[in-house]
Amino acid sequence: MNWPYELQIGWRYTRAGRGGRRNRFISFISGVSMLGIALGVAALIIVLSVMNGFQREVRDRMLSVIAHVEVLSYQGAALPDWQATAAKARENPAVVGAAPFVAAQALVARGEDMRGAMIRGISPADEATVTPLAAELKDGVLSRLKEGEWGIVLGIEMARSLGVREGDKITLVAPSGQVTPAGVVPRLKQFTVLGTFNAGHYEYDSSMAMIHIEDAQRLFRVEAPTGVQLKLRDVHEAREVAQQLALSLGPDVRVRDWTRTNANWFDAVQVEKRLMSIILTLIVAVAAFNLVSTLVMTVTDKQADIAILRTLGASPRSIMCIFMVQGAASGVIGTFSGVAMGLVVAFNLDVIVPAIEHLLNVSFLPGSIYLISHMPSDPQRGDIIPIAITSLMLAFLATIYPSWRASRVQPAEALRYE
Repeated sequence: MNWPYELQIGWRYTRAGRGGRRNRFISFISGVSMLGIALGVAALIIVLSVMNGFQREVRDRMLSVIAHVEVLSYQGAALPDWQATAAKARENPAVVGAAPFVAAQALVARGEDMRGAMIRGISPADEATVTPLAAELKDGVLSRLKEGEWGIVLGIEMARSLGVREGDKITLVAPSGQVTPAGVVPRLKQFTVLGTFNAGHYEYDSSMAMIHIEDAQRLFRVEAPTGVQLKLRDVHEAREVAQQLALSLGPDVRVRDWTRTNANWFDAVQVEKRLMSIILTLIVAVAAFNLVSTLVMTVTDKQADIAILRTLGASPRSIMCIFMVQGAASGVIGTFSGVAMGLVVAFNLDVIVPAIEHLLNVSFLPGSIYLISHMPSDPQRGDIIPIAITSLMLAFLATIYPSWRASRVQPAEALRYE
């Protein structure tokens, strides 16, 4: 194809490097700039992919235990008529499941060991319609929860910390005491451990326990369930549906969606993601503006060539285009190399990280600190495309000043000492 001469010369300058010592040095600086852009872009893609994967993994594991939306009574009191509340909520087409529950805090004790716990009274059959974990355990350990038999299902980490297994006895200490002639004494009830669940989310596995809803009502002295859990057709519509339900159900109940249940955690992840994007974009910017020094040296080295081109009739605009092509080519090569490198690492992180952990005999993500114990990755088009565009724009902007300087070279001055 008959390409414009500006494009041909600019691409030739990009590939130059074998002519002399100075050309080789300029080529080395240009290569370092492209490598810097590639590494910056790759780092940005990998970090954002890990943060997306971490957020998705924690969200999915969280939503395997808790419902998308909860309708609660105020101050932990019982709902007057939970069936009517559930029926009213089901009128919203986005709601596909509903189940009652009793939620309370208590102490779980075995011997001298004692742990704080979130006690959740559930109806095993109804619970399976709103949470994936209950649906998975419906025909297993949850089917053993019977009214009046005082059975309990513990999170696997809590069972491990208490040293209990199936069939062992533990004691639940209710928060409100019972008044006797001797004073206020705590309410205690012995439960039989029926089994454990593993949600894969350390916070819930280490602090949550499930009992039958009727047993929970007796233990915590409430006349009815304290809330209704709702499952939605689309989890991403939770906040909007919660607002609709708050209007339709009236002011007597409180509606809370899953994004508000753990609002602090999700807000913190979003802030960290934005800050990491800014920091790593600055790294890409530094690498992109290294092209300025490369082009300035190239312009100085090629003044005789510029003068000859001007003498042959090339316009200042054409000279400017030649050096912009050179800088832009370096930016494009660096950006697309970085995108390719970042995607390769991001899609194979589940293999790379365990190999490094095994080699160094370390664990990068202890489950007790980071909620999950492996490095997730979720590359998203919405992150990758803006990263590539930003890198290309920075590289293009870096070429403008040196290219303009090249267009201002005067042929007579450049050839005076040649």
